[in-house]
Amino acid sequence: MKKVLFAASEGVPFSKTGGLADVVGSLPKCIDREYFDVRVCIPKYMSMKQEYKDRLQYVTHFYMDYNGTSVYVGVLETVLDGVHYYFIDNEHYFGGGKIYTDDALFEIERYAFFSKAVLSMLPLVGFQPNVIHCHDWQTGLIPVYLNERFQGDLFFHGMKTVFTIHNLKFQGKWNPKTVQRITGLDASYFTPDKLEAYKDANLLKGGLVYADAITTVSDTYAEEIKTPFYGEGLDGLLRARKGDLRGIVNGIDFEDFNPATDPHIVQNYTVANFRKEKKKNKRALQEALGLEQDDKKMMLGVVSRLTDQKGFDLIAYVMDELCQDAIQLVVLGTGEERYENMFRHFAWKYSDKVSANIYYSEEMSHRIYAACDAFLMPSLFEPCGLSQLMSLRYGTVPIVRETGGLKDTVQAYNEFEHTGTGFSFTNYNAHEMLNSIRYAERIYYDRKIEWNRIVQRGMEQDFSWQASARKYQEMYDWLIG
Repeated sequence: MKKVLFAASEGVPFSKTGGLADVVGSLPKCIDREYFDVRVCIPKYMSMKQEYKDRLQYVTHFYMDYNGTSVYVGVLETVLDGVHYYFIDNEHYFGGGKIYTDDALFEIERYAFFSKAVLSMLPLVGFQPNVIHCHDWQTGLIPVYLNERFQGDLFFHGMKTVFTIHNLKFQGKWNPKTVQRITGLDASYFTPDKLEAYKDANLLKGGLVYADAITTVSDTYAEEIKTPFYGEGLDGLLRARKGDLRGIVNGIDFEDFNPATDPHIVQNYTVANFRKEKKKNKRALQEALGLEQDDKKMMLGVVSRLTDQKGFDLIAYVMDELCQDAIQLVVLGTGEERYENMFRHFAWKYSDKVSANIYYSEEMSHRIYAACDAFLMPSLFEPCGLSQLMSLRYGTVPIVRETGGLKDTVQAYNEFEHTGTGFSFTNYNAHEMLNSIRYAERIYYDRKIEWNRIVQRGMEQDFSWQASARKYQEMYDWLIG
């Protein structure tokens, strides 16, 4: 039996701020249990729901030398859906009301603590993984610490690490002197070939330098991050490690996101009956949001963080023009104030056409995926993206920019070959995006049979975790040898 430990800063259903949590919560369930014992280690946040806190069992506690003092580390555990979870407990570091704080130095201190605690707890819980699978900068020091102080211990001998980049933009950076003091690492680690990057200590870089294998969450993003535009200052290192870097596209939980059984939506439907049943969800959403009730009106959905990365500057630029079209637009999400206010303004100006829902709700997101005809996702960059996979699953045609995972998962419609699952545009340009939306409108209004075939092809795609899990298993086998 091969053993794998996932280490991450969040994982559903215990803690979630974004797509990382979905990966950490969904992927281990899909790894073949006949050959792999996969366990997960995440922090025990105070903000975790009580029902999950009540499931936790005490395993052990110990004191660890850290940041010049002796620090308490508690270890709890539970089993959920057949997956064994460990939780690192320390109230000073994980006792706040939110998962992440706005204090960048404290974030580095608490996740460096977490990285060291993960390795320190392993002999005490009696789990000796062949591979530790680290996710994003918060676990970047695990491969570093494994190299620096744990590898000499027989228990850790031959242990391998995988580092997965979910979003290269977030790196965990601070001045080297402070990070050296906090982590206790030798000064030799803070050089340009190791943790130092542009005069900062960089935790993500540590993971990239010392991990045995590097993955990211789509093939195209794996190529893009080797270029200066997408590389966030680390493109040279990623080019140097290209032989160890691979892209494996994320999946979605096909049980949670299933229009045939989804309890959040008004009318369940399948690929066999969506032509008749899907529009009942549109009707219900139009009524709930006070939009003009019209089955035939094309409804565009957006479920997203409202940030520059997600392409909202493009939408803002052509919003007035878009609102002249025969469409409705439903937006769900929070983010930068200017975009929140922009959508509020247009919802006031075109109240029968635009609905601005400036909050987040899992239930509402499912209702939007089920109700809309098309889904807009014009990202500047997108390592993988999950919303386009959910919209395909619900027969809501994605309109995306050809970047990262969006390029890998949405096949552009070709009217001559009658192929494709969505619409896409290449350049980061507002009117190119608007042209794609208007092309989609033309097919929707003038060639309904064609549109329904696009929907059908999208719903027939398999972006379940099973497909991705097989690729991760191949990589673990390759690493373990």
